[in-house]
Amino acid sequence: MELRTYLRHFDYALLAAVAGLVIYGMVIIYSATHADPDLPSSFYYVKLQTVAAALGALLMAVIAFTDYRGLRRYRTHIYVSVLAIVMLVYIVGSAAQGSQRWINLGVFNLQPSEMAKIGMVVVLAAYLAERPRGEMEIRTTLTTLGYVSLPAVLVFMEPDFGSALVLVAVTISMLFLYGIRWTHFVVLAAAVSGSLFLVLRALPAVGVHLLKQYQIDRLLVFLHPDHDPGGAGYNLIQSKIAIGSGTMTGKGLYQGTQAQLNFLPEHHTDFIFSVLGEELGFIGAAILFALFMIVVWRGIRIMLIADNMFGSLIAGGVLSMLLFQFFVNIGMTIGIMPITGITLPFISYGGSSMVSNLLAIGLLESIHVRGKMMGDRRYRRAQVTI
Repeated sequence: MELRTYLRHFDYALLAAVAGLVIYGMVIIYSATHADPDLPSSFYYVKLQTVAAALGALLMAVIAFTDYRGLRRYRTHIYVSVLAIVMLVYIVGSAAQGSQRWINLGVFNLQPSEMAKIGMVVVLAAYLAERPRGEMEIRTTLTTLGYVSLPAVLVFMEPDFGSALVLVAVTISMLFLYGIRWTHFVVLAAAVSGSLFLVLRALPAVGVHLLKQYQIDRLLVFLHPDHDPGGAGYNLIQSKIAIGSGTMTGKGLYQGTQAQLNFLPEHHTDFIFSVLGEELGFIGAAILFALFMIVVWRGIRIMLIADNMFGSLIAGGVLSMLLFQFFVNIGMTIGIMPITGITLPFISYGGSSMVSNLLAIGLLESIHVRGKMMGDRRYRRAQVTI
């Protein structure tokens, strides 16, 4: 097929919104890190993020020009690859800040859990697309949860609670899109919650702790915001101060005291929204929301015009992944969600996250191109018939 045909059917509004988010993120990352005396250059993190964005854009283009429908045949291969790369962390992974989440590739560190998110969206979409709706719903639900449980547990034990939570949230969203009745979720949620409660109560008695101390502290801070203000609660307090002091227009780029004076930890990753809120205020946050809502709007549109159930489920899975991370990240910076380490899509610093998110956009573009081409064929057939 000619290149012009592909290009004519691209969703350029989606590409423009994503490009806007990536550039916006670069500006905030530079503002948050340019004055760090420990860095070799004021553009250090921006350069690394630019390399990740360039690699992600290249892979996005490859995926967009590839027929996504071919991935359906490789469901098992993709699932095995997801498990292999996640388990590889336990063998050759490098540890940082109490977690073993990264594989050092020399030039950069790869975070397999980010790749696992995209892989599981494709795997679950392929499985659900083969199941007739209304038949054996309980079996379909349990099998789907079984698919995601192993990678989710492996990611959780790294420990990476945030990414494990994303996998679960995406799975539930895709099951809803598939059409599973909500009553099944009520029964399953009650069973899982009860089992988890019993496990968490019983295992510590025999010396096994599923939750690290810092994870327990984060939950305590969420439930009791004034808990340990000089320790576990420090990040959240500084984040609220930063966002609250931004008011309508913010203090201006490079002028935010919480980030520039290093009162706010992790200000270029987990708490980058706090930097944005302090320096650009409500207006800056509104611009972020507007750009992201364009991505959501185009994602919903792609989900609706997909030429098959497989495409619709992939689009829905990608959309739920991005939405969940977006709202959880912002929610944790203002105290309405527990701190989980989930990054802000396209904005937070992180090479693996950037590449993963751009791969997801590539899938959306591939679905859009095929859906539009199918629509054109139907239109031409209708014209011939008339």
